[in-house]
Amino acid sequence: MHRVTLLTGSNEEHAAEILGHAAALLEQKIGSVEAQSALYRSEPWGFSAAREFYNQALRFTTALEPLEVLDVALEVERLLGRRRDEEQREKERSGERYASRVVDVDVMFYDDRVIRSERLTLPHPLLHEREFALAPLCEIMPEEVHPVLHRSLEDLYETIKR
Repeated sequence: MHRVTLLTGSNEEHAAEILGHAAALLEQKIGSVEAQSALYRSEPWGFSAAREFYNQALRFTTALEPLEVLDVALEVERLLGRRRDEEQREKERSGERYASRVVDVDVMFYDDRVIRSERLTLPHPLLHEREFALAPLCEIMPEEVHPVLHRSLEDLYETIKR
């Protein structure tokens, strides 16, 4: 069995509900939830939006391989209404790199593997720059050592908060 850590996010009007549905679907499709953070609220990162984001970290025990987990994450996004084509049109219209989304499910860690492929980069490549990701991750796994940066998540979080 493997341990996989995901970060979910939404800035829809009913974001807390959406993330609850995401957690339930992910548990059905990936495996048992080992740890689940509270919901964290944050301002949009890298773009402007009318509503703030809610984020939650989830850690699972799974028999799935990394790309299978990614496929499940993308499937759950689609099931909950994420439309990447609409997001792309919004990004083109606004000139921003990111856009609001119904739900986002990112794979943050898979065991302590480092993966660099066309479809998946682990650990998540921008994790150490994002307070909205580090805060919920630190709640459930502060001592986890980033396998590339060789620093604990708690240390990374403290550095970014300064």
